[in-house]
Amino acid sequence: MLFSDYVRMIRSHKHIDWAARLPREDMFYLRTPIEPLEWYPMETFERLGNAILAEVGGGDLESVRMWGRMSVDQLIATTPYLVAEGDPVETMMRFRVQRATFFDFEALELPTLTDDHAHVIIHYFMGDMAEEAASYQTMGFFERLLEQAGARAISGRFVERSWKGDPRTVLSLNWSMN
Repeated sequence: MLFSDYVRMIRSHKHIDWAARLPREDMFYLRTPIEPLEWYPMETFERLGNAILAEVGGGDLESVRMWGRMSVDQLIATTPYLVAEGDPVETMMRFRVQRATFFDFEALELPTLTDDHAHVIIHYFMGDMAEEAASYQTMGFFERLLEQAGARAISGRFVERSWKGDPRTVLSLNWSMN
């Protein structure tokens, strides 16, 4: 799903010379149909993401975070059972199960999950720029997912950041139900 989103975004910005930004093997995917349920090379995914961040997003991580928020509504449209109305913990548990369909490796872990708090360990195993952008996208995603489940006063912050030299990235999420 994310790979096809990246390709669709690049294709929609025809005024950008993507061939000057991406290697030949990545350009192949911009000319061929993308199957949403197929697996694609992580290296290509990373390069597409970096190119989008630089050329479309102007390096603005807040826009990446907002894109993560918007992607939740698309996901819910295709998997409405993902959200347990009024129950953020159950929603997060459902996401944990669904996550395996997005990556063929353990990209996200949820070691801490309580009634008003969660820790998400993020490790996409990409370069610093892509890892940071993907982490901000993930932050926006979880903020919106919690919101859809009825959580309020949602606050997300990184307590560890691999792109700044920490051994891993940890996203801390807090919320209330009032």
